Amino acid sequence: MSLAEYLDPLQQPLVTVLGTPVSWTEVLGFGSGALCVWLVARQHLANWPIGIANNVFFILLFTQSGLYADAGLQIVFIALAAYGWWTWTHGGGPGSPDLPVRRTTRTEWTWLLAAGAVGALVLTALLARATDSTVPFWDALTTALSLTATYGQCRKLVESWWLWIAADVVYVPLYAYKELYLTSLLYCGFLTLCLIGLRNWRRDLAGERRETVGATA
Repeated sequence: MSLAEYLDPLQQPLVTVLGTPVSWTEVLGFGSGALCVWLVARQHLANWPIGIANNVFFILLFTQSGLYADAGLQIVFIALAAYGWWTWTHGGGPGSPDLPVRRTTRTEWTWLLAAGAVGALVLTALLARATDSTVPFWDALTTALSLTATYGQCRKLVESWWLWIAADVVYVPLYAYKELYLTSLLYCGFLTLCLIGLRNWRRDLAGERRETVGATA
């Protein structure tokens, strides 16, 4: 059997939502994605392997839907997940193997915003000229936001949650427009989980500061 034949059952309709068939791929992407963000909000290391599984499901789903930048983005996400997995367990330095939550520096913000802007412009031009995408700018914008947010997540930067929130605000109507209603609903859930994650990471950061002040007092 070919790879396409193995994958075909995942692409078959499972249920119908608002008159639109929903495939196994979308359902599995929904479940693994929700679990991944919930684990990230709690700084649980298992978010990385769950996230990789989610990326694989979304590669299939987005390719079918003509969201090519989002499909390609999942491959980058897999590489970033491997990096984040390693960083979370080895990035704290000698005597502190776990990476602590911290704020984004001004220099990091400059690089993240510059990279995001350039990436969005380049991807928009590429998608408009080289693919049949009907939403090149929005596909490119969400891709750029997601990449910068994931990098910030790998470094445990508190403000990475704001980048995810911005991406999700665009993702929800974008996926609804593409009739990926379950995925659009998933990103509504992501938006809620991002707000919870932002609150949790801020709380952890405040706790770390109190411990530092107590240790130096």
